[in-house]
Amino acid sequence: MTDVVDAKTRSRMMSGIRGRDTKPEMFVRQALFKAGFRFRLHRRELPGVPDIVLPGRRLAIFVHGCFWHMHAGCPHAKLPSTRPEFWLAKLSRNADRDRTARDALVASGWRVLTVWECATRDHGILAALPETLRGWIEGPEPIGEISRACRP
Repeated sequence: MTDVVDAKTRSRMMSGIRGRDTKPEMFVRQALFKAGFRFRLHRRELPGVPDIVLPGRRLAIFVHGCFWHMHAGCPHAKLPSTRPEFWLAKLSRNADRDRTARDALVASGWRVLTVWECATRDHGILAALPETLRGWIEGPEPIGEISRACRP
């Protein structure tokens, strides 16, 4: 199957996809601030360059797009029908890199939370996000996840 737009248009569309300061990331930052937490952004010295870091608590937060990070069971993580081999390889590498970064952080004593994009699309989860984040941050779990599938 061929692409529905020409290569130049597709390239322009893909180059417009942001890696930082995305809408889901901004929602999580606002919720953290509302819950009373202060944080740092994109700490390059940490494995995986977490989107949000609470250094005093040794906590790293990744805000993942469901498509780009292959969120299992999420309808937003559908594999494109065009060039499926390419996309499966690319997205699998992203997911592998995520696991490696998470494991390296945990091994060095950090706690890691992943907030999935689908959670920021659900108004109920979004409204409860400050308290959900507070509960997880103050809890003991080394690894956590917030998504539409894992409602609090």
